[in-house]
Amino acid sequence: MDNDLCYGDHEIFAYSLRMRHTYTPTIAELEAFCACARGGTTVQAAETLGLTQSAISRSIAGLEGRLGVALFVRARQRMTLSDAGRAFLREAEPLLDRLNEAAMTVMAFGGQARVLRIAALPTFGRLWLIPRLRAFQSTMPGLTIDMAARLAPVDFEAEPFDLAIQRTQHRTSSATHIHLLDEELAVVAAPGLAGGRLTKHEVMRLPLLQQSTRPTLWPDWCRAVGLDPRLALRGARFDHFDMVLDAAIAGLGIALVPEILARAALGRGELIRALPGDFETGQAYTLIYPDRSEELPHFARFKDWLRAEIEGIWA
Repeated sequence: MDNDLCYGDHEIFAYSLRMRHTYTPTIAELEAFCACARGGTTVQAAETLGLTQSAISRSIAGLEGRLGVALFVRARQRMTLSDAGRAFLREAEPLLDRLNEAAMTVMAFGGQARVLRIAALPTFGRLWLIPRLRAFQSTMPGLTIDMAARLAPVDFEAEPFDLAIQRTQHRTSSATHIHLLDEELAVVAAPGLAGGRLTKHEVMRLPLLQQSTRPTLWPDWCRAVGLDPRLALRGARFDHFDMVLDAAIAGLGIALVPEILARAALGRGELIRALPGDFETGQAYTLIYPDRSEELPHFARFKDWLRAEIEGIWA
């Protein structure tokens, strides 16, 4: 009985697959359709795609036959989209774009078998991680890095990342988490704006640069140092910490940023500490990864290298 049931399920699946193939457009048909929709004629579509006019006409006829609807209204050698055609175009163009992006992503790997897919906080990735990646890659010739910025928690089931470097708040129950370092914020400014060390009251009289994705940083700091947090929300707003740092270097105001991200600008003298000491947020930079990454030799090497680099900060 069980074997009969399994055989029946297989037959239903095979039948469903065959049926889907009868109405699923080919790539050539989608390309011809989109080109005709934009060009208005099979002649223009043929020139765009480098095909013959008859090949375009066959693709359009085949597509309309598959779907059982007229996608174009033909009049005086012009092709105008029907209501069905307009609805189909909204789906067809993004589909071709995604397919093209997927192909280009694979091509970018240059035939390399090993790829390390990293999701990182935008400013941490740009200012801290990327400048150090060449040193890591030199230990693993042939490894390709595929890196993306992420402010939201990573869904490792839906996205192909091998790891994420984010804050404590981005942890998920389905992933492993390794503490890297506590987040400590520094109050920094351009030398020309601060002119030296300020008091906390002097800081409050200057523009306070805001990080729009973390709008409570200045109010939290005010509460920690005994100031009225209602005075802490004035000043220009920026999406990411790298923008806040650039604005501080340009003299637009006082910045409250992670010390690890400001360290390079402080070392170059582009910024100075407007106040001594650091403010702890209770958050930490964290390495987050799914169980499957443990099977990747290049992930294990990266994990060890990253922890050594973090430990070297305080050496």
